[in-house]
Amino acid sequence: MTVEIRPEQPADRHAVRRVIEAAFGDQGREEHGRDVADLWGSIGRHQRASLVLEENGRVVGHVGLSRAWVDARRALVDVWLLSPLAIVPERQRAGFGTALLAAAVQTARGSGAPGLFLEGSPLYYGARGFVRADRHGFVPAALERTPRAAFQCALFDSHEDWMTGQLVYPGIWWERDAAGLRDPHLAELEKRFASTPLEAGEAPPPPER
Repeated sequence: MTVEIRPEQPADRHAVRRVIEAAFGDQGREEHGRDVADLWGSIGRHQRASLVLEENGRVVGHVGLSRAWVDARRALVDVWLLSPLAIVPERQRAGFGTALLAAAVQTARGSGAPGLFLEGSPLYYGARGFVRADRHGFVPAALERTPRAAFQCALFDSHEDWMTGQLVYPGIWWERDAAGLRDPHLAELEKRFASTPLEAGEAPPPPER
């Protein structure tokens, strides 16, 4: 088996869409898969970074980074937002997501940005180097619709103490209502957090697949 992680090329566009649709549209959720793929495709190339994972020459995984900002008191700070992380269903739980996530962190760190943010499972991402962003003074973009434990970040050497505040998503996220969650999923997640402590090992399934 030959596995390679590399930057997305223009020729990969259809393969990336196929991977995202398959990962987010499994178990009868085809429309959701298309929505996630449409969102990613709407982000301009100058505002994003994209990596693919090939297995034996076939693209089976993808991770996307898009430009976001922290609205700090001193200045607006450029950061990265991680989403989506997608592996085709038949190759999930093979370590490919972990490998892509590590490559995304390396890419974000190498850009000179002070941090990388995401919304996802604290169990999954917490085991891979991410921490609760609110514990560093950050506020989620969708304040009322983002469970605090799901709002996470990885901070890099260029981060300074003053670089804290509310995360600002690109406009396309608001146009497509893709920031945070809405009921009934939000209510279900809040109920789960309230009934089962995260320290006991329970967490919601990651939205990134």
